[in-house]
This record gives sequence, structure tokens and C-alpha cells, in this order.
Amino acid sequence: MQTNNNDLKTIENLLISCNEIKKEVAKKIVGQKNVINKLLISIFSGGHVVLIGVPGLAKTLLVNTISSTLGLNFNRIQFTPDLMPSDIMGSEIIDVDRNFKFVKGPLFGNIILADEINRTPPKTQSALLEAMQEKSVTVAGKTYYLESPFFVLATQNPIEQEGTYPLPEAQLDRFMFSIMIDYPNFDEELSIVKKTTSVNNIEIKNVINAEQILSYQKSLFNVPITDNVYSYAVGLVRKTRPNTKSCPEEISKFIDFGAGPRASQYLILGAKMNAILNGKITPDVEDVRSVSFDVLRHRIVKNYKAEAEGISVEKLIQNLF
Repeated sequence: MQTNNNDLKTIENLLISCNEIKKEVAKKIVGQKNVINKLLISIFSGGHVVLIGVPGLAKTLLVNTISSTLGLNFNRIQFTPDLMPSDIMGSEIIDVDRNFKFVKGPLFGNIILADEINRTPPKTQSALLEAMQEKSVTVAGKTYYLESPFFVLATQNPIEQEGTYPLPEAQLDRFMFSIMIDYPNFDEELSIVKKTTSVNNIEIKNVINAEQILSYQKSLFNVPITDNVYSYAVGLVRKTRPNTKSCPEEISKFIDFGAGPRASQYLILGAKMNAILNGKITPDVEDVRSVSFDVLRHRIVKNYKAEAEGISVEKLIQNLF
């Protein structure tokens, strides 16, 4: 595939915009450069994200800050055991003229932070499925379309699992990335404490708008990619499927279910965007590897043998290489 001058200019502008966004985000968020990069990759690829990390790692602040730089509407939904689908989608009410009127819920925004999504029952979790896939919700037989662009950034606490409802594989597969957020190092934590315990009037500048984001998302499909990178991405995903010729025996015995074709699609889109962030015109195998852990982490289901031997999903993915 040939890249014309317009495509090159768009790619160049996208890189400039991403660098400006990262500068603005760094005003409030200390460290977490890898997480920020992965969030930008998912946003410009049009994908949703699960953020996994203990409380207090600024997940909400990070998402809110990024949404401010993008000029998007940000809504935060705290998922609880008593949350109903109508609480997030909206519901019909009778107005003063005795007519039915639809009142939009918090799902009608651009960036939705689904905080502790595994705290709510499957009935409410499933209400997100249509929104994430079709960018619409159906209430009382009527379909209402959500604003574009639309992203769901869900959070999960990996420690406290009592009273939680694990997300079904069908819903997890809707997320492009599953990103692990770790503790900051000493210098980062020192900087965080200094920033948050003194007067600090920081203003976040709006870098781009919704129309530009949609334009960049479309341009990502014009980024050229070679057949060997396509083959590598598809081959990597096929290796995760147990009891097939593609899956090595030492991996197959630890996996119940592997990743589907959506993983291959996200590996390619993620690799394209990762290449752009690194100043490259076209992605290579290393760009696929760079996003593979976040794409595959929530799509590989380990079996009891892997649990018994303490083998992590990350270890299995590493063995695929």
C-alpha cells in the first residue's frame, strides 16, 4: 500500500497532537508514560480499555485529564451492586403534558469512566454491550445513538474480589486493551506528594476536538503495513487457541480458551498507532509485540493446571514469542 502526501501529513499531525496531549497530561499526572501511551493508542484506534490497579493510583484523574485535552465530555459512573441498567442508559418519564420523554443517562458522553465495573451485576454490565459495540442504546423499543467519538474506560481493583461479578468473556472481548497500572517509583511518588499537598493551580489546555479525533481514527486505516506483519499478528493470536496445530504443546496444556479474530484486528490497529507514536510511517513486528500483552491479557482463559502451577497469563504470552 502506497502512502500519499496527504496521509503522511495527517500522520505527522497526529504525532504532533499526541505529543502535545502528553505534555498537558504530564502537568497533572506524574509518570505512567506507558499507560498514557496505551490510552492514546486505544482512543485513536477507536477502542475501549480496562484499567486494572489498586485504589489511589489516579485512574480517575488520568482519564479526566486526558478527556480535557481532547475537548470531550467526560462522565464517571460508579458501579455498585444496586445499579440498574436504566441508571446508566436513561429512562422514559411522563412530562407535564402526559407525554413520554426520554431522559438521557450518564452513558451519553464521549469518555465514560466505568469505575469498578465488576462491582455491578451482569444485568447492568450487559447494558454496556450494545453501547460499546453499536454505539447506541435501546430503551422501550427505541434506539438512541451515542455521541461520537465514544470510549468506555473501565476500572477494576485486582485485590478485593469479595462481592464482585467477573465480566463475561463476551464483554471483555469488546475491550481493546487490558492495562495494568502499577505503583509509582520513589521519585514519582515524591513528586506526586509535593504536587498534591501544596497550592497548585494547574490548567489543562484543550489540544484537539472531537472532529479531529474522528478524522485521525479514519486516517489510521490508511497507514501502510506489510504482509509479514499481518501474518505475524494473526499467527500470534492463533497460537493462543488450545488443541490446534498453531498452539505449541507447552502452552496448550495451560489454556482453556484463546483469543478470537477481534484480537488480531486490535493487534494491527494498535501496532499502527504505536508506530506513529514512535515516529514511524509503518509498523513492524516489534510494534505488534509492544501492544500484544494488553490485547491478549484478558482474552486468554487459563485452566486449573495453570492456576495450580502459578503460571500467569503474562508468562504464557511471553512464551508465544
